[in-house]
Parts: sequence; C-alpha cells; structure tokens
Amino acid sequence: MTMLLRFVVLAAALTGSVTHAAEVGDDSFRCIRDMTPVRGFYVDNLNGDVAATVAAANAEGGANYPAGSVVQLVPGEAMVKHDAGFSPATRDWEFFELNVSAQGTTIGKRGFADVVNRFGGNCFACHVKAEPRWDMVCEQGHGCDPIPLTATMTRAIQKTDPRCATVALTAEEQEALQTLQRAMAPKETDAAGG
Repeated sequence: MTMLLRFVVLAAALTGSVTHAAEVGDDSFRCIRDMTPVRGFYVDNLNGDVAATVAAANAEGGANYPAGSVVQLVPGEAMVKHDAGFSPATRDWEFFELNVSAQGTTIGKRGFADVVNRFGGNCFACHVKAEPRWDMVCEQGHGCDPIPLTATMTRAIQKTDPRCATVALTAEEQEALQTLQRAMAPKETDAAGG
C-alpha cells in the first residue's frame, strides 16, 4: 500500500468520512429501491448517516445535506455530497451518470460542473437553479427546470432497475414506459433527408 493510500485510509477511518471523490466507486451505488424513499426520489448516505440525509430531504424549509448523502431520482443518475469545501461551485455535490445492469453498477461519467447526461442535459446547469435553501436538490417548486418525465414514468423506471428484484408494473406504468420509449426512439427521416 502506498504512503498516500495509507494516509487516505487512515484519514477516512479517523473522520468516518468516505466521501472523497477517489473513494466513491461503482460499489457505492446499489438497487435504487434499497435506498430510503422520499417523495418520489431515493436517498442514502455513504457514511452511514442515513437519518441525517433523510432529515435534510424532509426539512420543510430546506436544509444542507450532510457529507456522504446520495440522491437519486432514477437508477442511471446520482449525486453525492462531499465534505465541505470539496467543490464550492457545486455546493460540494458530485454528479454521476451510471450504467446499471443485473451485474451491478459502473460509473459512466462523473464530475462537478461538466457532467452531461445521456439525454444531453448538463446536471449542474439544472441543479444550480434550485434555490440555495434546497442545497441543489431539484423538486417541483425548488426553482429547477421541469424534467420531461411524469411521476408514473419515474416510478416505472425505478421499478425496472435491473439491480433490484423484479416487481410487477401496473398497466399505467407499463403504458408510461412505452410512451417514454417511443419518445426516445430515433426519429426516422424520409428519403430526402428531412
């Protein structure tokens, strides 16, 4: 073990903090439905302080999330809160695009102000619009741009996380997924290229 690695491990052990960027890896992310649900999204805490993360998520007037917090709306995207001062521009949040399968999770993209998701949206550009009291977490009424997913679509996507045990979708959720798949399908062009 290198001296630097020993120092990082020792520092994490002494502070209880595991939210240094190098320590957030593929195994930091699991079945979304094994996390704690809060109003349609899910939270966890990599430092084990799930209660503090849930308290921040449920604070009526907003709150700063503790280091180690993980926030996910859908299985393929996440945000992780690092220690104070880690990334002042993003209020210490790091954004992740995740590749999920029955075999687990791999991080596709990660970063602070520069992560663009698979739909072409910059994570930070949306989350920075949240009123400061919401600590960059987007929900209706927080100031962020609306996303093109209905609540039913979101529930269906969460239920179909391949890392989780299979659960049945309602007829409404099945239709919502079909609608979403049609909307995401490449558009056909005519022979003239239009």
